[in-house]
Amino acid sequence: MPNGDIRREWFDKDYYQVLGVPKNATATEIKKAYRKLAQRFHPDANPGNTDAEERFKEISAAHDVLGDAEKRKQYDQVREMVASGVGFGPGGPGAGGWTTGPGGRRVRVEGFPFGAEGGFDVGDLGDLFGGLFNRGQGRSTRQRPSRGSDLETEVRLSFEEAMRGTTVPLRIQGAAPCPVCGGSGAEPGTQPQTCPQCGGSGEIAVDQGLFSMSRPCPRCHGSGRIVEHPCHECHGSGTVRRTREFSVRIQPGVKDGSRIKVSGRGEAGGAGARSGDLYVVVRVAPHKFFGRKGSDLTVRLPVTFTEAALGANVPVPTLDGPVTLKIPAGTPSGKTFRIRSKGAPKPKGGAGDLLVTVDVDVPSKLSREQKEVLTRLRELEKESPRKRIGV
Repeated sequence: MPNGDIRREWFDKDYYQVLGVPKNATATEIKKAYRKLAQRFHPDANPGNTDAEERFKEISAAHDVLGDAEKRKQYDQVREMVASGVGFGPGGPGAGGWTTGPGGRRVRVEGFPFGAEGGFDVGDLGDLFGGLFNRGQGRSTRQRPSRGSDLETEVRLSFEEAMRGTTVPLRIQGAAPCPVCGGSGAEPGTQPQTCPQCGGSGEIAVDQGLFSMSRPCPRCHGSGRIVEHPCHECHGSGTVRRTREFSVRIQPGVKDGSRIKVSGRGEAGGAGARSGDLYVVVRVAPHKFFGRKGSDLTVRLPVTFTEAALGANVPVPTLDGPVTLKIPAGTPSGKTFRIRSKGAPKPKGGAGDLLVTVDVDVPSKLSREQKEVLTRLRELEKESPRKRIGV
C-alpha cells in the first residue's frame, strides 16, 4: 500500500492495541511485538483454526501501518481525529475517494460511503462529518439564514363539509416577511453585499494537518452576505411579527386527523431564507348515522321482520340522496350489502362504496291482531332454528 493511502479500517481499528504496545512504542518495540504475535498465530502453527488465521491477518495489517514511519504518522493523525468525535454514521464503508493531505497533496481515503472507483467529490465529506471538512470544487457549506419555523393549526369541519370539500379561513400569528424590504433585510434601494472575507461562501479554510477544515466566516457569521444598510422596519432580520389572514382549500373526502401541508405559509425565515410550512390538522365531526372505513361509508339499515323474510325494495340514504336497495327474501339480520360508488370521494377521483348492514327491527309493542298473526305463524313453524346448535 503506497504512502498517502488511508484505509477505512484506520477509523475503526486501534492497531496499537492489536499489537499490545503503547502509542509511544519505538519502531523496535513494534517489530518485536509483531514477530512474537505472528509466530503464535501463524496459520502453519494453527492448521484449520480460522480464528487464528483472522487474528494473524489483523496483526499483519497493524504491522503494515505501524511498521512504516509515514503511514504511522498519518494513522496517528486519523486516530486523533476519531478521538475528537469524528466518525462514520450508519451504513458502513463504501467506495474510495481523495481528499487533501499534509502539504496540500492528494490523499486517497478508502472506504468512504460515496462515489465510484474514480473517487468522489470532497464536498461529500462535509455531509458525512457535519460540515467539518473543507468542501472544495466550488461547493459551499455556508450557514445560510435559517429557514422559518413550521406552524400547525387545527380546523373543525362537519361531516358534510368534509365529504363535499370546503374553503376555510385562517388567522396565523407569527414571523412574516417584512413588508418594507420584502424579506431581504436591506433598506429599500439597497442590496445585501457579498461578504468580502469569505467571498460569499460563508466559511474560511483552516489547515488542520491531514485535512483542510472549514469554519464559519467570523465576519458574516456563515451567511455569506453583509447587510450594510439594514431595513428600518425589521432592522435587518427580514421578518416582522404580524397576523396573517388567508384561506385554505380542503379537498372533498378529507379524513378526520388528516394533516395538510401548505408550503411557505409558516413563519418567515431570516433575511434571504425561505419561509417554513403550515400544517393544517383537520377534525371531522361524526355523522348521526354514517360511519367510515377508508373511502367506504357505512350505515346500518333497519328493516321489518316481514321485509327481511319476504324480501322488499327499501330506500337507503346516501350523500347524494336516497337510493333503492333490493332486500332478498330470507335476509338475516347483520347481512351487509355494497352499493358501488356511493361512499366518500377519493383524492384521485371517484368514490368509495356504501356498505349497508341490515338490522331486523323487532317491535317492542304489538297490536292484538299482530299477536294473533304471529302466534299462528309460530304454530306453523315445523323446525326450531336452534337445532343447528344441538338444542
